[in-house]
Amino acid sequence: MKKVVLGIDIGATSAKLGLVDSAGNILAESSVPTPVNTSGVSAADFVKSLCEAAFVLQHQANAPVELAGVGVGAPNANYSKGTIEFAANLPWQQEVVPFVELMQAYFPELPIRITNDANAAAIGEMVYGGAKEMKDFVSITLGTGLGSGIVVGGELVYGCDGFAGEIGHFIMTPDGRRCGCGRVGCLETYVSATGLKQTAFEVMSRRYFTEKSLLKAASFNEITPKYIADAALQGDSMALEVFEKTGEMLGLALANIVAFSSPEAIFLYGGLANSGDLLLTPTRKSMNKNMLKNYCKRTEQGQVVQEASTQLLLSHLCNKNGAVLGAAALVWHKI
Repeated sequence: MKKVVLGIDIGATSAKLGLVDSAGNILAESSVPTPVNTSGVSAADFVKSLCEAAFVLQHQANAPVELAGVGVGAPNANYSKGTIEFAANLPWQQEVVPFVELMQAYFPELPIRITNDANAAAIGEMVYGGAKEMKDFVSITLGTGLGSGIVVGGELVYGCDGFAGEIGHFIMTPDGRRCGCGRVGCLETYVSATGLKQTAFEVMSRRYFTEKSLLKAASFNEITPKYIADAALQGDSMALEVFEKTGEMLGLALANIVAFSSPEAIFLYGGLANSGDLLLTPTRKSMNKNMLKNYCKRTEQGQVVQEASTQLLLSHLCNKNGAVLGAAALVWHKI
């Protein structure tokens, strides 16, 4: 009987589940809707629906499987406490949910691990992705917001309270955009799907009456990161400026991250990362420009080259169900 880990990725609209073997193969997968704020579904009810779906999933695998553990990635999850705390995009945003304790009632003999979704992506990169041989790296998840996982010496950095590594809430401009966390100028308000969209409207507001652009033909809801990327690939000057500004802000933040932990590589994961060189090129340019010389490459003669020695790479899990793999890797990493 093949051993598998149940990986669960909890998002604002749905939770994805998958049975993952030690090699990173997903043998069966499904999803469960995440309740909306007005549904009146308790956290305990939601956990029950997840566990019921997991039991069904075990029978859907092509061969008999044995669960070796459960790994969960979720917004505002605390690895140290096994809780989800005040998650703004989940219906229990005013609560501290004892998630591991609730799940343990259904899987009393199994190890259950939970961490925030960005940390899960970092563990997934280390176990199944491009960071297999690395002990020091950073994973940046670019979705609706910006999440991050920092690995030092082969271990995730959690800090004293389990919440370390919130790079998305570095304040980049003290009088900048308002963030969902309640502060202003956070990195994720500029570098995320929502931040990219806001930048697009700022660029259009300056150039709307003087230049043509594919962005001007779209409705508010049609302007997505993919729409902006498609326009940029066609040479649209406004769309290209949007990516230029986004990359400039991200590169500045990455230069600061390198000064903090000197990682071997930084991996970009998530929907916005799928824009590839449109984002990578201006990000590398800004990152190199702002890099402290200690962390730059050197020639054979020892001369400093203004180019980061830290690699900037796309996640190797971008074209896979990386969130589920990352959640499962939480357990496989410890076994």
